[in-house]
Order: sequence, then C-alpha cells, then structure tokens
Amino acid sequence: MGRKWNNIKEKKASKDANTARIYAKFGREVYVAAKQGEPDPESNQALKVVLERAKTYSVPKAIIDRAIEKAKGGSEENYDELRYEGFGPSGAMVIVDTLTNNVNRTAAEVRSAFNKNGGNMGVSGSVTYMFDATAVIGMEGKSADEVLELLMEADIDVRDVLEEDEAVIVYAEPDQFHAVQNVFKDAGITEFTVAELTMLPQNEVELPADAQAQFEKLIDALEDLEDVQQVYHNVDLGE
Repeated sequence: MGRKWNNIKEKKASKDANTARIYAKFGREVYVAAKQGEPDPESNQALKVVLERAKTYSVPKAIIDRAIEKAKGGSEENYDELRYEGFGPSGAMVIVDTLTNNVNRTAAEVRSAFNKNGGNMGVSGSVTYMFDATAVIGMEGKSADEVLELLMEADIDVRDVLEEDEAVIVYAEPDQFHAVQNVFKDAGITEFTVAELTMLPQNEVELPADAQAQFEKLIDALEDLEDVQQVYHNVDLGE
C-alpha cells in the first residue's frame, strides 16, 4: 500500500501525547455516532467502528461514556459531517474531514489554513478520486502467513496483508471492517494496534525539503483546528 501505517500513527500519537485534543475529537465523534443511531455499539455499526478506533488511541473510558450518555440524554447539539479537499505545496493532495456545528466558521478556518501555508482549497471531487476508502486493521503476535490463513479459512479476500515493523497490517474494503475483526477475535486476538476506516492515496509523492517543511506546517495547522477530525494526504513524509 506504500504507507507505513504504524509510523504514521506513532507520529500522531507523539504529537498529541501532552494534549487533550485527541480525546475531545473522539468524544465528539462518539457523540455524533451514538446520536445518529442506537447508543449501543452492537446495533450501531458506526459507533462500533469509532469505539474500536478509540481503543487503539487509549481514549479514557470516562470520555466515551460521557459522550454516549450525552447522546442518550437527548442533547440538541447537532454536527454536520463535511469534507474539504485541497492542494498543498507542489500540488500535494489533502482531504479534510470535519464535524461542525458552525459551517461558516469551519469553512473559513480550513480555507485560512490552506492559504497561509502554501496551499489552496479545491472543489468537491478534485482530490478524492486519487484516494481509496480503506479499512486498516493491525495486530501483533501473528505472522502475515498466519493472518492470511485465518482470512482464507473464513473465506475473506482482502486487498493486502503486510508486515510493518512488529505488526501485521490488513488492508481491506471498508464494508469488511467488522468481518475481518471478528475473524481475529474468534482466533483470540482482542487487542489491535490499529483499527481505522481511512482514505489511502493511490500513489504517494515526495516533496523537496523546503516544500515538505511547509506542507507539514499545513497539516499541523489543519489538525489543530477544533472542528477537524481527520486529515489525509498523499505525501511521503518519511519515518
């Protein structure tokens, strides 16, 4: 797939280590998922995905419970899920997913982040066609061959299975997320290093050193925005 998923996640975790930002973003995402359906992950697949992701980022149970209780309580707080697309330095492609209760504010802040960091906003569809929606599930304690065998026995055909650092990462269709996880859970695997529904670029690009430094500032500026949940891009930032 061209991307070292564990290295990407490690960098993000390091960046967020001393802040409550990542917890706030998950709290909002859990609330929205719980409010849109039943506040029970067994009957609400969207909520189940969010909770699986939250576990891999060690989000405290108290934050998750608070968000679910808020949804159960009939809170009138509503959020719109919006996706913005744009270009960074040297034409790098960027996708920004947001949850917002103020569309005008979010649009202005995202546009400003692009403009101040050598980028510009694109129209809907200008970038996403170069990315694939993908389920990414990783675990330790199994080899790639063992994981492939488990999937074959369950008659599940995935996109790829790769050994990355000390983990095995499975790349699958988004609608296979729960099926793949259930195969591993049935085999006694209960902890996952990654459990994401994400957007992966079909091809990565390398930027000159000066453009890469500016691009990283753009990504940081976008991720720092309160309403931004996820930022995806096609730049190889190295390890």
